[in-house]
Amino acid sequence: MIEREIIHTTPASKRIFDVLKDVLQFFELYVRILLELFVSLVQIVLPKKQKDGSGEIVLITGTGHGIGRELALHYASLGSTVVCVDIDGKNNLQTVEKAKRLNLGEVYSYSCDVSKRDEVTALADRIKSDVGCISVLVNNVGIMPTHPILQQSAEEIQRVFDVNVFSQFWTIQAFLPHMQEKCRGHIICMSSIAGLVGISNLVPYCATKFAVRGLMEALHAELRQGPFRDLIRTTTIFPYMTNTGLCKHPKVKFPSILGLLDPKQVAKRIVEAHRTDLMEVTIPSCLLYINNWTRLLPDHCGLMLKDFIDSGVESDLI
Repeated sequence: MIEREIIHTTPASKRIFDVLKDVLQFFELYVRILLELFVSLVQIVLPKKQKDGSGEIVLITGTGHGIGRELALHYASLGSTVVCVDIDGKNNLQTVEKAKRLNLGEVYSYSCDVSKRDEVTALADRIKSDVGCISVLVNNVGIMPTHPILQQSAEEIQRVFDVNVFSQFWTIQAFLPHMQEKCRGHIICMSSIAGLVGISNLVPYCATKFAVRGLMEALHAELRQGPFRDLIRTTTIFPYMTNTGLCKHPKVKFPSILGLLDPKQVAKRIVEAHRTDLMEVTIPSCLLYINNWTRLLPDHCGLMLKDFIDSGVESDLI
């Protein structure tokens, strides 16, 4: 009889034990989340210390002008070794000359069409030989055709994906081994506010920027599961419209609040995000919280807010 009772009660006891175990794990998660929220609130008042950038070898794509040029100058001012990559060799050399005048870090110039995998692979080998293994990759290059979807040619759509999305795959595949060899690194990729919210006249562009967000989120998950957890970090940047020339016909309802951003300020914020190991950053920072909050509301509430802000780009074919 005793043996029979043990046989009957053991499965029930095991189920109770499993439930208690699950409850304890959930409670542990709950406490950890509360602690993380507390740390985040403290960091608002006491900002996180920025890590030193003087020992980094930083590769930046699209350094011929705009945000890429300002990033090169900012990293050079920190004493980083800066590798400038752009398809436009002339403008890239102008960036390098400006960065060298700072007399702080070494600066190199390379011409490459990063949308072509073979060129990127060859570039990675050349840079490793000339400069060394890079430790920071900033995927900044991008193009933005601005007209309605039915007026976007097949060539335009293919090109915007080649430059905005596939180039980032090629550079990550080429330079991630550099970071693995050094057992440290940081990958920074430029998405856009258009990677959080769909915008008219930018259908292919929005699709590429949403793709970059997915790429980076998945890459972050993959790196966390491997031997380089917490050694190789990722940051995704979502800037608002910036005065770089990409926005030929911007539409801004509240210019004093949401006017075009200064590339220097955007570059400064990107470097700060890198040096504080932030995973996702909108510029300005409030837009990430507004977007996340709006997604919790009914669809029409989000559309009402979007209509109220009424910012975007007009077609460049007008």
